[in-house]
Amino acid sequence: MSTQGNLRTLFKGGAIITMDRTVAAPPVGDVLVENGRIAGIGANLQVADAEVIDARGGIVMPGLVDAHHHMWLGVMRRMMPNVDDLFAYIDVVAEQMGSHYRPLDMYLSTRLTALACLDAGITTVIDACHSSRSPEHTDAALDALDDSGIRALHMVGAAMDKKASSAHIPGDLKRLADNWNQGDSLVRVGLFGQLNIDWWRAARALDMRMLTEFIGDLAKLGPEFDEPGLLGTHNIFNHCTRVPEDTWKRLAAAGVNVTVNPRSDALFGFDDEGFAWQQAIDHGLTPALGIDLDTAFGSDLFGEMHALFGQQRSAMCYRRFRGKENVPAPISVQAVLEAATVNGARAAGLEDRIGTLAVGREADVIMVRTEDVAVFPVTDPVGTIVQAVERANVDTVMVAGEIRKHGGKLVGVDLPKLRAEVTGSLDYLLEASGYQPEGSRKRAMATA
Repeated sequence: MSTQGNLRTLFKGGAIITMDRTVAAPPVGDVLVENGRIAGIGANLQVADAEVIDARGGIVMPGLVDAHHHMWLGVMRRMMPNVDDLFAYIDVVAEQMGSHYRPLDMYLSTRLTALACLDAGITTVIDACHSSRSPEHTDAALDALDDSGIRALHMVGAAMDKKASSAHIPGDLKRLADNWNQGDSLVRVGLFGQLNIDWWRAARALDMRMLTEFIGDLAKLGPEFDEPGLLGTHNIFNHCTRVPEDTWKRLAAAGVNVTVNPRSDALFGFDDEGFAWQQAIDHGLTPALGIDLDTAFGSDLFGEMHALFGQQRSAMCYRRFRGKENVPAPISVQAVLEAATVNGARAAGLEDRIGTLAVGREADVIMVRTEDVAVFPVTDPVGTIVQAVERANVDTVMVAGEIRKHGGKLVGVDLPKLRAEVTGSLDYLLEASGYQPEGSRKRAMATA
């Protein structure tokens, strides 16, 4: 299978989900990609000289958008699966392990996460890097994203451990913007600025998007951020749990982007019955979904969709049970899939390029097989994606017209080599830090 974006590729005979209400697509049909863009959507398209992907028995749809992911944690997968204390988590991943990261470890972790995302049908990710220890570490992460072929917005942020300095970050933003935020680059750079107003000003001068992790009882949005030009559609606020009503009104008035992480917000007990996703919806915002971290989960947005559907319905049923009035309607599978596609594209500032299937859009397309016993028959394609499909069902992944996964396998990736490199990185970090993961401690106790 060619990976050249300047060739014609025809997804033939699949059920089509466009995620664009203005696009009239047949229930079953074809999607034509040419020169990296969608060139046609219709029934039985007649195309010469196209490489054909047989989509019969499958669903063709936009690639998923992971709107918040700390990709640098890749080598620490499932290291803390049971953690419920934010500061215990920070102690391990930042103070103990992260403080020993070399640029090589940053590269390998980020590349591992990017490839795992592609394997799961994620074509775009907002990489929330709160470990930009040096310009060299940032360059390594950006190179990893570029080498993987994923579309990404890499958010440069201060490392969390006490050994690191962040003094280089504001001065390095222009170099990064000049190198990456030009033309049609798939990888772009923004700022993970938290509530550092001077950093915000530096990023705005470079027209960068800005990320803030925001938990209402741990952070306050002071009045100084009402300075003209600082708060707007270029902002991404993640978590947004336990946020007071007056702050929600400010965020809504500014039109910021909100991202939520259903599994990790539950893991750390960030959310309450206010339910951040619903608060965002109630204030007219369009929340997107992120995976957040691999130290407990995997690079799989299907899990986040399952969690959002169940959590919203549980929260709304609880309100009704308590006799509250005007309770929002139960979430729909359509709304969940919008959170994982079009809303994520908007958060990344790419809503005019990706997130839907429409002629002229950049070709970030996935094809999902539905012939597995756990999936067929397909009576509702959107419901099938949200409720039944898993990463193993993702057959083909295309980013900007180039095939990154086909026939259920990543293209051009030497997995044994990657596994050896990642294992070597983890071994180095464990030895340098002296940290013993929870699972290793349990095994040692069991064999003692």
